[in-house]
Amino acid sequence: MTTPEQPPPRPEEVQSEEVQSAEETVEAVIRRRLADLLGGWYGSIETALPTVAFVAVWLIRDEVRPALLAAAGIVLVLLAIRLRVGGSLRFVGTAVVATAVAAFFALRSGQAEDAFLPGILTSAAYGVGALVSILTRWPMVGFLVAAAEPDYAEHPTRWRHDRALVRVCSRLTWVLVALFAVRVAIMLPLYLGGEVAWLGVAKIVLGWPAYLVAIMVMGLLLATGRTPRTSPEPAPDGTPRS
Repeated sequence: MTTPEQPPPRPEEVQSEEVQSAEETVEAVIRRRLADLLGGWYGSIETALPTVAFVAVWLIRDEVRPALLAAAGIVLVLLAIRLRVGGSLRFVGTAVVATAVAAFFALRSGQAEDAFLPGILTSAAYGVGALVSILTRWPMVGFLVAAAEPDYAEHPTRWRHDRALVRVCSRLTWVLVALFAVRVAIMLPLYLGGEVAWLGVAKIVLGWPAYLVAIMVMGLLLATGRTPRTSPEPAPDGTPRS
């Protein structure tokens, strides 16, 4: 038994689809791709709990080693939970690496505030890197957006040939520059003053919550922008350049 053939689309329907595709803005593309890369509230808990444990035990014992052991214990518990329930190991993996590096710095000097030094240095490095990426027209946010493309592994630099996408990603990357600058500006004086408890509070507040604020600012920029996309320049063989 054959099914009746679908009638061909009317010219106005074809034209509507073409207009809709042509009118897709850069902001709409970035919103869709960034949504796939954001973690949720559970990821923020995974990254914050080791710091909470470290500061709490240090305030009670005033010793670096027990505080680090408490943070490491929390990380192991979170890792076991994640392995059992499944899901991405990205955030708990970040906590494992961050705790190990913090332990190295703190145990080497014997000063609890040195556990926060790697995070401060990392924020400074990311801030400088984000600024350089804007000045060289390789904006950091562009790589995050491109990573959501299914063919990113084959064409990792194709996104740079969309000039409008590069411009918008540069504006969004300025938000990251501001975020990293705020982190360093607040945490560095606390580190130099040996304020361990306030360093713990600052690390938590300036972690996921500050990141969410940055995402909200990016969202406002994307919501108000209406930048039309520009097609990548074709290669000599007619295919888009990668």
